[in-house]
Amino acid sequence: MKVLCILYDGGKHAEQEKRLLGTTENALGLPDYCKKNDIELVVTSDKEGPDSEFAKHIVDADVLITTPFHPGYLTREYIEKAKNLKIAITAGVGSDHIDLNAANEKKITVAEVTGSNVVSVAEHIARGEWEVAAIAKGAFDVSRHYDYAPLPENAAKEVGARRVEDLKEFLSQYVLLARANASGRALMMYPASGTRGIMNKVCFKAPYFAGSCDSPLRVDLQETIGYMKKGAWLVNTARGALCDENAVAEAINSGYLSGYGGDVWPKQPAFKEHPWRTMQNPNTLGGNAMVAHYSGTTLDAQIRYANGAIEILDNWRNGKPQTPANLIVENGEYASQAYGQRNKK
Repeated sequence: MKVLCILYDGGKHAEQEKRLLGTTENALGLPDYCKKNDIELVVTSDKEGPDSEFAKHIVDADVLITTPFHPGYLTREYIEKAKNLKIAITAGVGSDHIDLNAANEKKITVAEVTGSNVVSVAEHIARGEWEVAAIAKGAFDVSRHYDYAPLPENAAKEVGARRVEDLKEFLSQYVLLARANASGRALMMYPASGTRGIMNKVCFKAPYFAGSCDSPLRVDLQETIGYMKKGAWLVNTARGALCDENAVAEAINSGYLSGYGGDVWPKQPAFKEHPWRTMQNPNTLGGNAMVAHYSGTTLDAQIRYANGAIEILDNWRNGKPQTPANLIVENGEYASQAYGQRNKK
């Protein structure tokens, strides 16, 4: 059996902090597990292009393990070449780097460590560094709020929580706060395939909005940013693909939005010329709060998703059922409503 693991390099930071399990150096704790079970393990950060280590080893790998922070993009092309691939595991949350329709056609199981990141995403703090390992080695969870579960009734009443079905009706109403505040209301969305590009097109009609963006929302995809109030802030710590990169940059550079912030990019790591790196509000000469993708990968979260990835691998090896919440696709069918609205082919 061969396991291919795509992770980011930690360098000196991984040497200094052994709890940086999401790095190539510490490899999610997989080396000991694989040695004990006589499994071939290939760990690399080289994932781009036809000559990459990813492209070389995916052809005969039985298992792919990667993270949302430095994902190996398992496209239909790679799936067609991966003749032995049986399961793709996301060490973390978010499997949009995988062509799920193609995985279903080949009956490749896709699973992730659901819930491993919710505390640390909520505790995301904007920092100036661009190297994920340098940031994550000093990041810890400091709260216990799980946004995948409904809020208790009294808590929902206190913060004025409402479930949104039609996004555009609410965009002009909401104040999004990074921390709880009695004076504001937060709009929570969730990453799913139906939300790709959901924040796009500046139709200049539209105090602050941000999305810790989770459930497919029915919305006119041609006008969402335009429904926001002028001067709004848009914050996205879910998935970069929720937002049209050019529309967001246009909104900031024109001064329509006060700013955009987050740590997720349409493709990761982001290329140096990406418009979100340089966009700037002309009125404030600010408005750019983008950082490297590290929320969800605090040291505490890395322990959770490393243990979770090994558990998923061990269950699969031994024919044990997976935790239902961790399954995205299995046996050619969608197992999660968060991704199941994709067309089955």
